[in-house]
Amino acid sequence: MMSRTAGARAGGFTLIELLVALFITAIIFSVGYGGIDQALRNHAQLKEHQARLTEVQNAVRVMVQDFSELAARPIRDQLGQNWLASISSQTSDTSSSSSTSTTAAAPDTQEDDTEPLGDDGNPDLVAFTRAGWANPAGIQRSTLERVSYRFANGTLRRMHWTVLDGTEASQPVRRDLLTHVKSVAFRFMNDQREWVNQWPALGDSSLRSRPFAVEITLELQDWGHIVRVIEVPS
Repeated sequence: MMSRTAGARAGGFTLIELLVALFITAIIFSVGYGGIDQALRNHAQLKEHQARLTEVQNAVRVMVQDFSELAARPIRDQLGQNWLASISSQTSDTSSSSSTSTTAAAPDTQEDDTEPLGDDGNPDLVAFTRAGWANPAGIQRSTLERVSYRFANGTLRRMHWTVLDGTEASQPVRRDLLTHVKSVAFRFMNDQREWVNQWPALGDSSLRSRPFAVEITLELQDWGHIVRVIEVPS
């Protein structure tokens, strides 16, 4: 005949056994939650890195397309009195405090990159005329486009004008091309196959002259230096 104690044990679990089971369950849930949380963090970091990679790739692609289509077409100044070179740049001195080399602060997050904004008042690092401006809508305009690049508040900006020979009323369309940039520098290969920091090169009075190649150096806050050399078609 089964004793009273044995019958009670067969009918359920003791308090200690329940506490041990709950403790083990809590450990399992804790480990599982930690794994899920880490997986979510890794997914968010991966998306962030992918977005950054896409931003850098798009910026380099746009610059390659622009400089590969350099056109030997000078433009009139805003007053219509003088001609400006088909490509011109200021001196890129990485030791100076100019906007080409200044370590900039974080970009202004209040700006909306999806909207075409007007002139920001910053100087052009390089300005040039490019061909191959797509016109899928068939608008009555030239396929030539005036483009410039500027640098402000850690952001590389691309400016373009809807007309070549603009006036004081002509406003550029601004596009924030790349963020988290520390410095931007351009170099140009002259007729002697030498790299110079300014164009037109010294002694070159032609407004239609173009370099043989353009070297772009970007210093990013997260990726360091990126150098790209673009050949200019003759």
